[in-house]
Amino acid sequence: MSSPVVDFIATEARFGARNYEPIGVVLSRGEGVWVWDTEGNRYLDCLSAYSAVSQGHCHPKILAAMVEQAHRLTLTSRAFHNDQLALFYEEIAALTGSHKVLPMNSGAEAVESAIKSVRKWGYEVKGVPDGKAEIIVCANNFHGRTLGVVGFSTDPETRGHFGPFAPGFKVIPFGDAPALAEAINPNTVAFLVEPIQGEAGVVIPPAGYFTEVRELCTANNVMLVLDEIQTGLGRTGKLLAEQHEGIEADVTLLGKALSGGFYPVSAVLSNNDVLGTLRPGQHGSTFGGNPLACAVARAAMRVLVEEGMIENAARQGARFLEGLKDIRANTIRDVRGRGLMLAVELHPEAGRARRYCEALQAKGILAKDTHEHTIRIAPPLVITGDQVDWALERFAAILTQDFS
Repeated sequence: MSSPVVDFIATEARFGARNYEPIGVVLSRGEGVWVWDTEGNRYLDCLSAYSAVSQGHCHPKILAAMVEQAHRLTLTSRAFHNDQLALFYEEIAALTGSHKVLPMNSGAEAVESAIKSVRKWGYEVKGVPDGKAEIIVCANNFHGRTLGVVGFSTDPETRGHFGPFAPGFKVIPFGDAPALAEAINPNTVAFLVEPIQGEAGVVIPPAGYFTEVRELCTANNVMLVLDEIQTGLGRTGKLLAEQHEGIEADVTLLGKALSGGFYPVSAVLSNNDVLGTLRPGQHGSTFGGNPLACAVARAAMRVLVEEGMIENAARQGARFLEGLKDIRANTIRDVRGRGLMLAVELHPEAGRARRYCEALQAKGILAKDTHEHTIRIAPPLVITGDQVDWALERFAAILTQDFS
């Protein structure tokens, strides 16, 4: 008889669309930084569901808030007010310094909402001719999987055979301020960019880049839209990654960790000008801003601050980064990161990063490959120094092997 793990995986392969290529492990339980598979094996989670589980798996205070709210009221739609939405607005605005909030569900919905909003602002406030608004984006970006978003992706796998795509986007290199200056024209309404390109392999721009970007956007009346869906809420050792250069975006996109992994919650945060152009009936979501989501998000933000997770991400991220850099292995091309958003890039001749991730799985660590030769490392922000050291021992053992 086949094992339960084989049954789960085989059943997925039989019935599911093949739009993912997961590591061969079937998880059934999680707590803090740890997850367990169906056979009882324990792993240190070094992906955190792409940063959605930053507060750790099944955080008891977020769980309690979810259960309590689920007993009271889960969904009203926005046809009526509920007693959680206003409190969510107030608390996320106080935490981030935002003026207006638009609640949605997924990160991709937040991106799409921002695109609609900055275009509307461009026509009604900036005075761009109708239908001529342009948004500048960066090569190797990742802003989601919707049709509107993949239309300005530069990844052939993401774009292939999904067209035709919507016009109105201009692609420039990431980290190149002169390229942004050249791309801006009177019809430019926004620059949409990730502070760190996560899916591209944790690509960090040059120091001072976002200071220049902020100056260019201000000088040209262009909205700076920062996609902080992965980098935001403490992942990089600051509440928002923009704080590393002391700037403020006009529009900030949050998701993933906004619910601590319990529920899909995202938000567009903005100044009054951009979100202030929306009128009743022009944009919405049945589930966006629902009371269950708001109660969960309020608890997720509260524990992030009260339990010092942001500061811990800075400390343990520095420890993890230094430890990875200390590994002397011919396989390693580069080690980079900020806070607990880290990556090890392998030399192409070392072989695919997936093989190393599978070897790490055998050592009790779950990490994920991206772009063939890069291992992404993003454990929950509750990780301890001892757990970092434990992980580093196993990374060292695997990275010094040659799987080519």
